[in-house]
Amino acid sequence: MVSTIVWGTGNVGRAAIRAVEAHPGLELTGVVVHDPAKAGRDAGELAGLGRRLGVAATADAAAALSAGPRAVVYAASGDIRPAEALADVVRALEAGAVVVTPSLYALYDHRSAPPETREPVLAAVARGGGSLFVSGVDPGWANDVLPLLVSGLAATVDSVRCQELFDYSTYDQPDAVRHLVGMGLPMDYQPPMLAPGVPSMVWGGQVRLIARALGAELDEIREHVERRPLAATVTTASMGAFEAGTQGAARFEVRGVVGGTPRIVIEHVTRIHPSCAPDWPVPPGGTGAHRVIIEGRPRIEVTVEAADEDGNSSAGGNATAAGRLVGAIDWLVQAGPGLYDALDVPIRPATGKLGRRGA
Repeated sequence: MVSTIVWGTGNVGRAAIRAVEAHPGLELTGVVVHDPAKAGRDAGELAGLGRRLGVAATADAAAALSAGPRAVVYAASGDIRPAEALADVVRALEAGAVVVTPSLYALYDHRSAPPETREPVLAAVARGGGSLFVSGVDPGWANDVLPLLVSGLAATVDSVRCQELFDYSTYDQPDAVRHLVGMGLPMDYQPPMLAPGVPSMVWGGQVRLIARALGAELDEIREHVERRPLAATVTTASMGAFEAGTQGAARFEVRGVVGGTPRIVIEHVTRIHPSCAPDWPVPPGGTGAHRVIIEGRPRIEVTVEAADEDGNSSAGGNATAAGRLVGAIDWLVQAGPGLYDALDVPIRPATGKLGRRGA
């Protein structure tokens, strides 16, 4: 059994605890929290399992690492604290742990990561003997291994489009929804996530991964961003009111240009209410979906809907992201020290998980 701790108990961390508990080759031995009010609480309670796991959360990350876990699921946010997240991951690597995380965007494609991010990680791997795999929370598999798998069914491929389509009204993360993405804020407010260069910084690595796997040479990566205001005030169950005239929907594309034409596109369409931008693509179930469209011969379209935590599609996306990361741990243990990406780490069948209670 691989001794594993989960660091962070937000949207991804809760799902990660459940995934570790369900994995037949992993043992949950610790949970690290930032909020002192969560310290001492049982991991099963924090994860919403409805049963105790006998693992108490701690706010002392150093103590958790000193216990020598073989693996760390780092689920703490890197959105507004990238330097802190990198420092935490380096600490875990220096402790000799296999680390999986969605929090370091620059390392989705580590070959193109800036030296100030990549070099501390490589140094920590060399010193501690750990390994690192970064995959997205949006979730990563929908922007790398899924489109690549589907592309292999086509005789010819003209373009690859990966879409995330979500209604944020059920997403219980107000700081991200309002301040990072801009929902409910004035239209002259510049959301950090939509600022020039930021979409490419976050999702450009996945465009590069797809291009590398397909043997395509990118000319450049371009961005396209659109925003729409709410026509009327709407109220959400978890985040309160979003006023008329404020941002109600956002759409962006990160476009990988090959031979002068956008050929690899990662697109996000997000709303705070379905009445906003109804002419934009919508998820078939109304709340959330991930879609891959291969234009070629034949044309192939695959849509994936996931739900978790009482049918919440946003939670379903987080759960599948966590499942991808947790499912990689035993492979990474066998692979040995290193810095890995989605083209290295396979997705394997859920062997031994059928009927297990953790998920």
